[in-house]
Amino acid sequence: MTQTIRIILAEDQTLLNNALAALLNLEDDLDVVGCAEDGATALDLVRQHQPDILLTDIEMPILSGLDVASELQGEGDPKVIIVTTFNRSGYMHRAMELGVKGFLLKEASTDELARAIRKVHAGGKVFDAELVSNAWGSVNPLTDNERRALMLAHQGMTTEQIADNLHLSAGTVRNYLSQAAQKLLAKNRIEAARIAKQKGWL
Repeated sequence: MTQTIRIILAEDQTLLNNALAALLNLEDDLDVVGCAEDGATALDLVRQHQPDILLTDIEMPILSGLDVASELQGEGDPKVIIVTTFNRSGYMHRAMELGVKGFLLKEASTDELARAIRKVHAGGKVFDAELVSNAWGSVNPLTDNERRALMLAHQGMTTEQIADNLHLSAGTVRNYLSQAAQKLLAKNRIEAARIAKQKGWL
């Protein structure tokens, strides 16, 4: 008897979320047990249902798909598959660092997606060849601390608020932001954050 693969689907576009869930549920061995339209809900559903696979977009409200993957590290399953419209090498690098098992573009067909889910569930990995090729040509120059400080700056936080959030001194935060701007050849933190976001490094 074929084992049913239990899936949590996270996608912030309601129409796409519902359509994809319906299509996947047509497969005899796939069962979408929960749908989320933001990262926080996705994380809650994963912890509640303990699915085999988390199929998630990247850019979502509250928590991104990569944030959710990071939160789930050390919690065992599920295996995470990213499905995104964004062909950004930075996203691919971060996904690999977080142990994501699949990374596909949304232009993939339902059949391709179903095959990817089965392969990942069986212990394999599935990464879009074009994305992998692009990822090798672009390395994130930011340290983890610089990335975190820049991400909070991108959200509109002041230096003092960032320092409080990261439990650092304001001087240390200014140094991180300055170093990030220098590495990205940016005039200021705002431009640095914009460049890093475009690259998929935030």
